[in-house]
Amino acid sequence: MAANRRRPLALAAAVAVALGAGALAVTSASAAEAPLKDYELTWGIKQSYRSYVTGMAAGSFTPADGATQAAGNGAFTFAGGSGTYDSDTHAVRLGFAGSLKIASKLHGFELTLSDVRFDSAAAEITADVTSGGTTQDDVPLADVTVTRTMADMETKLTKEAATVLGSASYEGAAGDPLTVVQKPAATPSPTATATDSTSPEPTSSTSTSSSASPTSSSSSSSSASPSSSSSSSASESASPSASASGTGAATRGEIVDGTLGWGVKQSFRTYVVDGAAQGKITATGGATQAAGNGVFTFTDATGTYDNDADTLSASFEGAVNFKGHEANGSYGLDLTLSGLTVELDGGSGELTADVASLGDTSEDVVLADLSADTADLTARDDVITLDDVTATLTKAGAKAFGGFYAEGAALDPVDLSVALSEDAQLPDGNGGSGSGSGSGSGGSDGSSGTTGGAGTTGSTTGGVSGALASTGSQMPAGALGAAAAVTVAAGAGVVFAMRRRRTQ
Repeated sequence: MAANRRRPLALAAAVAVALGAGALAVTSASAAEAPLKDYELTWGIKQSYRSYVTGMAAGSFTPADGATQAAGNGAFTFAGGSGTYDSDTHAVRLGFAGSLKIASKLHGFELTLSDVRFDSAAAEITADVTSGGTTQDDVPLADVTVTRTMADMETKLTKEAATVLGSASYEGAAGDPLTVVQKPAATPSPTATATDSTSPEPTSSTSTSSSASPTSSSSSSSSASPSSSSSSSASESASPSASASGTGAATRGEIVDGTLGWGVKQSFRTYVVDGAAQGKITATGGATQAAGNGVFTFTDATGTYDNDADTLSASFEGAVNFKGHEANGSYGLDLTLSGLTVELDGGSGELTADVASLGDTSEDVVLADLSADTADLTARDDVITLDDVTATLTKAGAKAFGGFYAEGAALDPVDLSVALSEDAQLPDGNGGSGSGSGSGSGGSDGSSGTTGGAGTTGSTTGGVSGALASTGSQMPAGALGAAAAVTVAAGAGVVFAMRRRRTQ
């Protein structure tokens, strides 16, 4: 446990403790500890985990015995909190009534959290965890950055929580914010924070601030979701607002060549190669992948541009295939993105792709909304370059990820360079046919390149387990054995559905 967890706040030595409608006068016999009651603890565990359980896993949360869940698959509240306040150390220790059952028949897990406890001195949340008929007591679920108000405290999931939730990637990930408050009585002020307040001020784990923890969401998060910091295009290119072309290219016309650098989403790549899918990623048709399971480069751009109107439409060659959850030579995840196209108008636009999965294909699916740092599409040396274009998941894209990446979540940024004349030099230095810098195991001649090996079904082991798996920090997938995985359905939009494997 980190030493800074036990750093106390500078508090007054005497604190009156709120009890119901009145205050308890602490006697000399109990000067060190005073009883507390009628507290509530609100914590959502992690937003992306809740989305997983009710989405891909087709499961449910069932609060009982006084516990509740907020509408819209929201956070959980455990009531009836009672415990003690130590006036010497300013430590608050509370236990709460209520239980929470988390279950999915589809992914074959069922666990119950009960006896939820908060200890400000230890700076942690614990709970009894029951799974498979066995109960483990006082399992530490999250480290807490304790604040004086005990409102919106940052949480970080523990190694034990990762085991309970079934994904090693959750260890150290940001959980939902935690709030511990006394249930308001008839008239007292609910938010008093001064040192003469009627609420105890706890020993702080790290700081006295009360800033809220970032939730995992669609964002990115996760609590988050992580975006790739590497670029598949060389960074020696000009900024988006570079000066006008020195070679006198027309202000509108046909795109001669170009490259697109995009990693889709780092956590998804991690999931496929190193996570539960235990699979592989293959770039073909002129696309390449940077080393270390990096981002992809798509090549041979065609399309049109208009520098005066600041519009651009560019399509790129190459495809990338994600394959995993292999059992007996068959894959539960077999997803291909190809035909990537970028449309920009005044700095904003869309990224579309053809999406194929397990025999179903949807064309021109809008995966991401794009937003560049500038609306100007000015060329330098007959090349238009845009770096770190923000890519935000669309509604169709959110459906494609089964609801784990919510609409509005950050995807990996997009790097774009297009040549406006035959002799223009793309940022990688190749005139006319640049392939970018994403040169992992795939060759720039269009040969296939593969990251990862033959996929085998991933599993979780050890301790109390919710039998889940994960795409990284944002996108869990259930413990499949030889069970369900992600598929794409064609139609009005792209929808990831679950396909249960036949028992072999």
